[in-house]
Amino acid sequence: MRLFIRLLSALWTIVIGTVFLLAQQLPVKRLDGSKVSPAQIDAAVHLSMEAAHVTGVGIAILNGGRVMYLKAYGVRDANEQLPLTPDSVMTAASLTKAAFATMVLQLVQEHLIELDKPVYKYLPKPLPEYDAYKDLAGDPRYKQITMRMLLDHTSGFPNWRWLVDDKKLRIYFTPGSRFAYSGEGIDLAQLVVEKVTNKSINELMKERLFQPLGMTRTSMVSEEQFQDDHANRFDEQQHALGLEQRYRGDAAGSMQTTLRDYARFVQAVLANSILDRKHRELMLKPQIEIVSKHEFPSLSIETTTDNHAIHLSYGLGWGLYWTPYGKAFFKEGHDEGWRHYVVCFDQPKAGMLIMTNSSNGEDIYSTLLEKLLGNTFTPLEWEGFKAGRVPISGPASMSEIEIFSPAIIGRNTF
Repeated sequence: MRLFIRLLSALWTIVIGTVFLLAQQLPVKRLDGSKVSPAQIDAAVHLSMEAAHVTGVGIAILNGGRVMYLKAYGVRDANEQLPLTPDSVMTAASLTKAAFATMVLQLVQEHLIELDKPVYKYLPKPLPEYDAYKDLAGDPRYKQITMRMLLDHTSGFPNWRWLVDDKKLRIYFTPGSRFAYSGEGIDLAQLVVEKVTNKSINELMKERLFQPLGMTRTSMVSEEQFQDDHANRFDEQQHALGLEQRYRGDAAGSMQTTLRDYARFVQAVLANSILDRKHRELMLKPQIEIVSKHEFPSLSIETTTDNHAIHLSYGLGWGLYWTPYGKAFFKEGHDEGWRHYVVCFDQPKAGMLIMTNSSNGEDIYSTLLEKLLGNTFTPLEWEGFKAGRVPISGPASMSEIEIFSPAIIGRNTF
């Protein structure tokens, strides 16, 4: 069986690689049916990078459920001027969460996990007896928390305890009652999944996602094989922050991956080849309506009706909103020196993946999503991203590029 899986993985890699190579020569279809040529894509990316001081970026565009464009720009090492490539390993940051949630839905599909069973019942001892959760002693609300709440960010936890003044973990509202993005919740989900399966997150993700999808340069921890093409990361002033090494698998953000590999995962979700139809629909079904003014700070109680028209909500591991082209599902990735974004439109089977090794990477999302995909629906204000305008064809000077910013609220790692 293992030999069969390896052979199937190798064949899948060859097929996908051939598709990627051929796709680079073809124009890309936008949501409205108009097309963008590879030369126009190059122009838009280069102008955006120059305007926003982005060191390196990888772009994958999906049409009809397939990756039709895959290319990296800029450098992975500024000192040696080594180019960023589609196979350069980067930290996925919170793009990890979407992949982890997909794997958890496999466990749900196999009846190993129940979404609405309180997660403490899966553990061999009371949750507060685990050192990481001792702060919850005396608060019985932890017994209300389910896997569904952990994956749709309604657990009541903060994003991270280290962002709170006293650095202690607390439940800030009745679990299940409202959305508040939480890496702490994903880490608790990891603990439960590892206990249920008696396997590490590294083993689970490799066996259930990475190997079957041919993600040969992806792992939940750093590996020696990645060193031949490992991207450096850069701060807002384009100073190198050094190669990042992850030694502990963390479902909230440790995944080491590449543009090519994560595009394979996105394609598989869009093509519905990972889960059965029932559980894919469950994963991408609204679990909680989002009425918060901004995504961050996650515990802010300020609300708005601004996103009611697009039905902004959260599924299991993915954000959701609705457009004239149907449902869109999305995920951000934000960590020191890493800024990533993925969005897919379920009905036309179209989407886009943006991965950068720059802390300025978020400043180009708007332009690239609009110009290359025709996506003007992303809730930029809620997510705290900048909006931009950059022409996609013809020569342009810096004076022709307009980058403007709405009020940007404080950001947390997500």
